[in-house]
Amino acid sequence: MDFLPIFLNIRDRDCLVVGGGDIAARKTALLLKAGARVRIVSPTLSDGLNTHLQQGRISYDAEPFDPTRHLNGVALVIAATDDCSVNQLVSETAKRLGIPVNVVDNPALCSFIMPAILDRSPMLVAISSGGASPVLTRLLRARLETLIPEAYGRLAKYAAKFREQVKRRISSSAKRRLFWENILQGPFAELIFSGKDRDAQAYLEHVLENEVDALPQGEVYLVGAGPGNPDLLTFRAMRLMQQADVVVYDRLVSPAILDMVRRDATRIYAGKERDKHVLPQESINQLLVRLAKEGKRVLRLKGGDPFIFGRGGEEIETLSDHRIPFQVVPGITAASGVASYAGIPLTHRDYAQSCIFVTGHLKNNRIDLDWPAIARPQQTIVIYMGLLGLPLLCKKLIEHDLPASLPAAIVQQGTTYNQRVVVGTLETLPHLALEADLVPPTLIIVGEVVKLHQKLTWFEPASNIDEIE
Repeated sequence: MDFLPIFLNIRDRDCLVVGGGDIAARKTALLLKAGARVRIVSPTLSDGLNTHLQQGRISYDAEPFDPTRHLNGVALVIAATDDCSVNQLVSETAKRLGIPVNVVDNPALCSFIMPAILDRSPMLVAISSGGASPVLTRLLRARLETLIPEAYGRLAKYAAKFREQVKRRISSSAKRRLFWENILQGPFAELIFSGKDRDAQAYLEHVLENEVDALPQGEVYLVGAGPGNPDLLTFRAMRLMQQADVVVYDRLVSPAILDMVRRDATRIYAGKERDKHVLPQESINQLLVRLAKEGKRVLRLKGGDPFIFGRGGEEIETLSDHRIPFQVVPGITAASGVASYAGIPLTHRDYAQSCIFVTGHLKNNRIDLDWPAIARPQQTIVIYMGLLGLPLLCKKLIEHDLPASLPAAIVQQGTTYNQRVVVGTLETLPHLALEADLVPPTLIIVGEVVKLHQKLTWFEPASNIDEIE
């Protein structure tokens, strides 16, 4: 390491900033946020620093830096002038007096450097490249911002509040560590993340009073994995994927997304293909209950959104009947995700004022749908799981007065780099799809909006779009 990472307590300590520009103002804001008493030494002040001065938040010496006076009693100094000789003088004087010094954008003159800071007070994350690449440091900080929710600060505050109580209740340090690991990754943390602070405190008090040595309470996370592209996962989905003990996943969950699940989590495949169910739905429901009762954190990972043709409602009904805690994380459903990546808006002022989602499953070579409600003008029809029944679907829509020339498209593995789009009409699409040798998962889109595909296409993986009129 080029620098030792430390956190310095400067609350109610005197700190000096040499310089009066915008950079000095940014450094001053950080020092004030940490509770320091800040004095500025500079012939002039920026508007930002003037505002602090008028509010009485800083003191100000309107003069050049004097090494014989300005560092007396100072706990820390930052040089932020555009004069290299002044910055060097500040650095040399501070180092001689044993005062931590930072010279902005000049690591060679620093005894400490200012990291990029992710503030989840009282939790703080400091990121630094040792001055090698400040831009890379900021990019990493931005990425961490998306992975660490604001609620981690509240979580840390509750841990501090109950720390002594836990210490009195659990004498063994090893058991205390296990207790906190379970608490900070279990239902207590999830209640905090969900904004249920009162329930979280009641839960922690109950555990301390009654269940310190009991089996951790299990929970089920019903998570939508989206249409296949890992970039379309929600932040919450990714966090739960990293903390689950067991993942029960469907066939439509892409390998790239499954790879993002915690590495040591037990994986249970519960996929369903036509006429081939690895686990019947009722068995899946009971499996989730059993795993949760064993104290496991169970990730039920579904393609798309759990509540749109995902049977998520049935699963959480069973969980509710057995009083199993659960939470639902929506995913981008195939209709919106796949249509977007195919350049087909589901509604458009000139073409469609409504949109309907239906499932195209064949049952005994029939598809029982409310055809009059579906086959309406100026309405986009999105059909899930309709590849096998595509000829019958198109025939029925034509029989219910939709024109045979109505544009229609079928998209294979939408949003992924295996995406293929076949465009035709209600009359031609079944034959075109057969010629293209498409395989599930697919999504069918019917309506005038399909005309916009060629104009609005933006995602063209590996040049494998089949555009057929």
